[in-house]
Amino acid sequence: MEPTFSSSTDLIVAGGGPAGVAAAVAAARLGVQVTLVERYGFLGGMATAGFVFPFMTHFAGDRPIIGGIWGEMLDRLAAYPHGFKASTHFGLRHFCFDVEGLKQTWLQMCLDAGVRLQLHTLISDAMTDGDTVTGIVTHSKSGREEMTARLVIDATGDGDVAARAGAAYELGRPADGLMQPMSLHFRLAGVEMARMPSREEINALYARDKSAGLIHNPRENLLWFDTTYPDQVHFNTTRIVKVDGTNRDDLTAAEIEGRRQMHELVGWIVATIPGFERAYLLMSGTQVGVRETRRVIGEYVVTEAELLAETKFPDAIACSAYPVDIHNPAGTGTVMKHLPFGAYYTIPYRALVPQRLEGLLVAGRPISTTHEAHSATRIQAVANATGQAAGTAAYLALQHGVAFRKVDTEELRAGLRAQGAIV
Repeated sequence: MEPTFSSSTDLIVAGGGPAGVAAAVAAARLGVQVTLVERYGFLGGMATAGFVFPFMTHFAGDRPIIGGIWGEMLDRLAAYPHGFKASTHFGLRHFCFDVEGLKQTWLQMCLDAGVRLQLHTLISDAMTDGDTVTGIVTHSKSGREEMTARLVIDATGDGDVAARAGAAYELGRPADGLMQPMSLHFRLAGVEMARMPSREEINALYARDKSAGLIHNPRENLLWFDTTYPDQVHFNTTRIVKVDGTNRDDLTAAEIEGRRQMHELVGWIVATIPGFERAYLLMSGTQVGVRETRRVIGEYVVTEAELLAETKFPDAIACSAYPVDIHNPAGTGTVMKHLPFGAYYTIPYRALVPQRLEGLLVAGRPISTTHEAHSATRIQAVANATGQAAGTAAYLALQHGVAFRKVDTEELRAGLRAQGAIV
């Protein structure tokens, strides 16, 4: 029988992706004892393990609207050789980054803040006392651990802690429960980029050969991005539909299908597109990239209409201008609904607070939204901003001895501004 042991801390942050790192760093800098639990041996979540690239825009028009820890991370990345580069795609700014530089940046920010890290640690359950979340159960090489805490932040990306604690949540779109497709990201090196045809010419070749049955991929076109390296091209173009990222068997099937699609596409690209004749597969994601799973139902559910109406909530803790961006859950097609240039919307603190449960906040991808709104709020910059808000809220809740839902949002907003966040 494996050993069981216990520990305690002020704040558990579950998950070390963009939301979890920001939550842990924000709280630790304010003096909270923080333990960050992460299943991989590095931080970054979908950005590093999923190789989800690039960072989507944190601008509204020409003005940055996400700052704080996110802005600090970008500044630190810029110091690395090939660490960071701004670019554009379809009129939206995006930000290329080096994965290894990002891993080290997130790690150093946590260490500098005094965050206690537990890497290579899987979260298997939530601990509760009635409707109050009191900790988590983990498994690692050391055995089974029961970790109690005064407060918990679920930044797992999938709402794992919230679900195991009994939180209400939704999966997929209302009509059929299907979620946005997964994508296995990959990168080719050795590309003569000066010889690449235009995007339109390449996609004409793709459409021709897909129609001829040479490509078996539901996606309607090739999607690729430049990188911080002069001979590398990053592809976000596999499309794995009708899978559930909270289901083991579906994830297994998604990994198999994603790698089938990737190798088919790599062979086709090298054989077909000028400039790729000597290209080779450099790397792919450690795991398949997941766009959508659980959406934990909170004190407020954000809707697509509110985002497109540029809503400014009184308890706003983050801003974004990213469009509604729905990859067809059933197959071909992508819906994009853009805001006017310079416009933006906000995300309310109430969307981080699960209904009924105490002692728990949700940050990152599973915050309380509809399926349509989730397609806009799921991006990494927004996840990071909600994480910083959650970590700051944890400090205030502990300082004042109040529940998360009773945190003074004006004090929270003022605290975020003092950290350089934009609210």
